[in-house]
Amino acid sequence: MTVKKTIWSLQSDKRSEEERHVFKPTGKQPKNKTLAYIIWALVVVLISSFALTFLQEASKEICFTSSFCFNSKEDVFLYTFYIFLNIIIVVLAIFGAYIIGKKLGNILKR
Repeated sequence: MTVKKTIWSLQSDKRSEEERHVFKPTGKQPKNKTLAYIIWALVVVLISSFALTFLQEASKEICFTSSFCFNSKEDVFLYTFYIFLNIIIVVLAIFGAYIIGKKLGNILKR
């Protein structure tokens, strides 16, 4: 009986020592790109809210107080900011509901 030699490497040890150590850690910390992703997401939402202002044909008047009102056709950038804030509020509400639901689920699981 011959004993079959087990080969663990898919390349049958064809790599040199230098090629094996190519992907060793360099000691540098990876860059945290979370802030960049959040900023780009906000920019995309702002641009899409600007595009949404042109989809409606009727003019709307929005009043925050009795003395501060603006028209959607005359004040396009203010109306864009208004839509942007509404989208952000909805996204934050969904995120908050997710966090609360996750915590309640962990409490009820125990």
